[in-house]
Amino acid sequence: MADRPFSLIRRQAADHDRHARERGEIAVIGLGRFGSSLARTLIDMGHEVLGIDLADEIVAEHKEALTHVVQADTTTERTLRQVGLAEVHTAVVCIGDDVEASVLTAVALVDIGVPNVWAKAITSAHAKILERVGCHHVVRPEAEMGTRVAHMLSGSVLEYLALDDDFVIAEMGVPVRLAGRSLGELGLRAAHRITVVCIKPAGASFTYAERDTVLGPDDLIVVAGHRHDVERFANA
Repeated sequence: MADRPFSLIRRQAADHDRHARERGEIAVIGLGRFGSSLARTLIDMGHEVLGIDLADEIVAEHKEALTHVVQADTTTERTLRQVGLAEVHTAVVCIGDDVEASVLTAVALVDIGVPNVWAKAITSAHAKILERVGCHHVVRPEAEMGTRVAHMLSGSVLEYLALDDDFVIAEMGVPVRLAGRSLGELGLRAAHRITVVCIKPAGASFTYAERDTVLGPDDLIVVAGHRHDVERFANA
């Protein structure tokens, strides 16, 4: 799934790609499955990555893969400053099995002035706490992936991305009832409250969708709209 157009990790990192490159390396704190995958993906994208974990054996596993790896307890400002985190532009807290350590680390990062703090939450309560202590971005990868897979399992949606609680983007095949007709003729925004953002004709690449674009039976379309409108359109 790494090459799909709505890859979760790629989208989250890309938003701040230019600034991260200009300001220095990205710190990934907690090198479990999520943190390790994130750190390695960032390396593949050309970033310098400082990985930090409390466990010596995990640090040893990542020494060859990441730019720098440090063993440290990240719950205090003093430690964060000692390992150079006051100088990074972006830090990601990926501690998932210790909510207290996750929150204390996030607080310390905010307090030392890291301008772009991301954090992984394992529950909605954990997410609310992270938001309230000042994290700039909080993600719940398990919950988000569960929602995405649930929509993909329906068979009509190939990719699904929630931009916020009520607005989504979805990739799907052209519904049979719409094939052979132009977008201008169909008037999908008025009829279904959704917008076709782009189209991938069979055997070709994605391109802009325009009023005179005719939908083919084997084309793919990317639509945007409120959650219930997109779901209703996909399942009609």
